[in-house]
Amino acid sequence: MRHIVPVLLTSALALSIPTGLAAQTSQGQPQPQGAQAQQEPALLVADKVFITPERKLVAEGNVEAFQGDTKLSAHRITYDRETGELTLEGPIRIDQGGQTTLLADSGQLDSGIQNGLLVGARMVFEQQVQIASVQAKRAAGRYTQFSKVSATSCHVCNDGRPPLWQIRARKVTHDQLERQLYFEGAQLRVLDYPVFYFPYLRLPDPTLERATGFLVPSIRSTSQLGTGVQVPYFFKLGDHKDLTLTPYVSAKTTTLGYRYRQAFVNGRIQVDGAYTRDDVQPDQDRGYLFAKGWFNLKNDFRLTFNLETTSDDAYLADYGLPDLDRLRSEIALERIKRDSAFKTGVIYYKTLRDSENQDEIPSRVFDLNYEKRYFPSTLGGEVRLAFIGHAHERTSDTDVVGRDIARATFDAEWLRSWTFSSGLRVDTTLGASVDTFNIRHDSNYPNNVTRSTPRAALTLRYPMTRREESGAVQFLEPIAQFGWTHVSDTDVPNDESTFQEFDQGNLLSLSRFPAEDQRENSATGVVGLNWARYGAGGWQAQATVGQVFRADADPNFTLTSGLQGTSSDLLVAGQISTANGWSLAGRGLIDGDLSFVKAELRGAWASENAGLSGSYIWQEPDPAENITEEISEILLLGRYQVDQNWLTNALARYDLAESEPIRLGLGVTYQNECVRVNMSVSRRFTSTSTIEPSTEFGFTLSLTGYALEGGGKTYKRTCS
Repeated sequence: MRHIVPVLLTSALALSIPTGLAAQTSQGQPQPQGAQAQQEPALLVADKVFITPERKLVAEGNVEAFQGDTKLSAHRITYDRETGELTLEGPIRIDQGGQTTLLADSGQLDSGIQNGLLVGARMVFEQQVQIASVQAKRAAGRYTQFSKVSATSCHVCNDGRPPLWQIRARKVTHDQLERQLYFEGAQLRVLDYPVFYFPYLRLPDPTLERATGFLVPSIRSTSQLGTGVQVPYFFKLGDHKDLTLTPYVSAKTTTLGYRYRQAFVNGRIQVDGAYTRDDVQPDQDRGYLFAKGWFNLKNDFRLTFNLETTSDDAYLADYGLPDLDRLRSEIALERIKRDSAFKTGVIYYKTLRDSENQDEIPSRVFDLNYEKRYFPSTLGGEVRLAFIGHAHERTSDTDVVGRDIARATFDAEWLRSWTFSSGLRVDTTLGASVDTFNIRHDSNYPNNVTRSTPRAALTLRYPMTRREESGAVQFLEPIAQFGWTHVSDTDVPNDESTFQEFDQGNLLSLSRFPAEDQRENSATGVVGLNWARYGAGGWQAQATVGQVFRADADPNFTLTSGLQGTSSDLLVAGQISTANGWSLAGRGLIDGDLSFVKAELRGAWASENAGLSGSYIWQEPDPAENITEEISEILLLGRYQVDQNWLTNALARYDLAESEPIRLGLGVTYQNECVRVNMSVSRRFTSTSTIEPSTEFGFTLSLTGYALEGGGKTYKRTCS
């Protein structure tokens, strides 16, 4: 029969066991001794508890002491009240909140477990990293000093085989307050072979999420920059900000990368960049700077910014950074509420394309959008009022190619819907807009234009459902729309709506141009059909077919938009998803000859051990969109979990029209409980006047457990 003894901290037993346990908070921080008396009572469980003739308190047989989230286990505990010594006979185990576990064969501690000696001690952090030693000394209630130490996060077998890696040290000191590990005379060993020697080494213990020190280094090799090493160093500048510096050195480049992050009560900022001197552009300062952030202001306003700049067009591609062909910098202020939306911002574009002249693109842009909703009881339905301001400038003042435009738009719209007992749904739209333009540096157009555009639409829908015997549900909805718009003046340049898309989202729009500088000007009719099926086993399918008819053709629609002429191309779109991980989505435009003008297809399949996704796009040449040749490209991404430890992934992008690859990549990852190895190779085949084709190799080796969390599933090696 086991003895359960509740003990107050003022008792003799509390002086021995729980006081020390209670001296630790859940974060492992020592508390003042005066606070100990306010701790909760401790609980002692043992097979036998008795007092010897020498007035020593003895608990033996599966002894367990509990207080808060701390648990002490031992075979026998003896407390000498006169000397205040606490003798423990093992196996000894002290668990502290599931974060740190201390194991030992035997020990002798003072009454508060603040100082003492443990023989055959081992400390385990987060159930993974362990420090084994011949003995450990506890000092000042804060430091645990281990002698003749082996530290590793690998699975250790009892047959004497060494772990995959370990750090052997003459002495290790664990600072419980700062949560740091200090190694003296340390060797990094791989399969018990010494690899590196460190006279002194400091590492954060695994319970510390952020600490100043080195991060995982990586090796990068490219055909342009040669083989180099990147060694990031992390600076903890406080609880809410940090800085990471990443030197990158190879035979052909010297680069210092940096990342600064700071969290505020009402926002976040992050700055990424690099400074470079290399042989690709000798005697030139190169680099990039990206900054982003947001701040929540008073009255529900939100300030956001995203800044992007580089020293030259090729820098991002040369250094494996985001493969952008235009840089977009924006500062914006917005407020979104239930019945109103406001956003204003300033945007700057920098082109990295060979085909574009920076002076001739609208690089400086200003936008202002405000919309308000009302629900009048007399009219019913919904009223929307909007103001849209836009201006863009080119740095060139040359006539036509240096055109600058400013536009202001006032818009009002009334929407109302009726659903009849027969199931017929009727949607009505009445609205009008007024646009005023200021046009500069273009002699083909007047300097000032003001136009009005009234519009109206009547949309009829008849949704129907059918339930199958299998439990599946089908949905069918024929759609018809009659619309009308009239633009009072069409003598304005098409500067914002040069690219148009015809899809399910704008099938029923009265203007399918992406911006307000162009508006459709005709009576229109739309016919369409929506279909969906939802299977009982998770199988789903949706499809949309639609076509637009108009009284007058609009010359501003491009050839591949599908909207030229008095009847549009036939829009066909759909998607399928299954319960076993398959999904497929596609959209296409079919012309009068039953040929595709534009098509795109996306598919994916995923399981626990493998995944495959891809996309295909095809488009006819369209000089109005600067597409002089047919586009036919396929992109494939895949991953395969070979076994518990090996993961492979691959990427392939191929130009079917030119019968040549655009980019290929392959990656292999090995991971177990204590190490992660990443190896990758990629090849970019495209080239411009400033970018050459290049091949890149990558390699990283991470000793997990100290400063890197594995994430996902991990599998320990077996000892068999």
